[in-house]
Amino acid sequence: MAEKQKKKQWFSKETNRLYQLYGDPPTLKISGVPMHRHIKMTPLEDTETKINALKPYGIVLDTCTGLGYTAIYSARLEEVKKVITVEKDKNVIEIARMNSYSKELFENKKIEIVNANVFEKIKEFDDNYFDCIVHDPPTFNLASELYSGAFYKELFRVLKKNCSLWHYCPEPGKAGKQGSNLKEKVIKNLGSVGFKNIIHNNKSAGILARK
Repeated sequence: MAEKQKKKQWFSKETNRLYQLYGDPPTLKISGVPMHRHIKMTPLEDTETKINALKPYGIVLDTCTGLGYTAIYSARLEEVKKVITVEKDKNVIEIARMNSYSKELFENKKIEIVNANVFEKIKEFDDNYFDCIVHDPPTFNLASELYSGAFYKELFRVLKKNCSLWHYCPEPGKAGKQGSNLKEKVIKNLGSVGFKNIIHNNKSAGILARK
């Protein structure tokens, strides 16, 4: 199974990107960029650090589906009623279907998969709708709009009062030219739209914030 997982890949002329399942359990690589930490820990262990940091409950927004590990691990929790997970790239959804570790993404009735650009889709959700948000975007170079003040305003709007956001924030050197000061910019920009109690959680490589 592991060897078969490694060989699953294709190039999309539409996006001009190469999609690969790499390793076992696999991470998703898009044009060579891994979507999980996978060297010092497995992608599933990486997911567990996010879940342990945020402790999801109620209605959860997973902004970027990827292989669906975050949605799966969130939906397994009794405290979670529903997970809405958004993925704009149909190629990513299709490669997730090939991944045995993503099976629950398509079978768990608590999970709703939305094939859309979350930068636009989030505008359709009601104010104060979500109990928790997991914002795990690709690196800044691949999706700079998901690190923008405009998007952070929407995250703040749809999150319930006194509820929490977990925001992936790569270590310096992992986000190209922006890597050296990205953490500081994210913290500053989250604060500017109203988030409070903003802290960096080293273990999960993310930033926690409350509304």
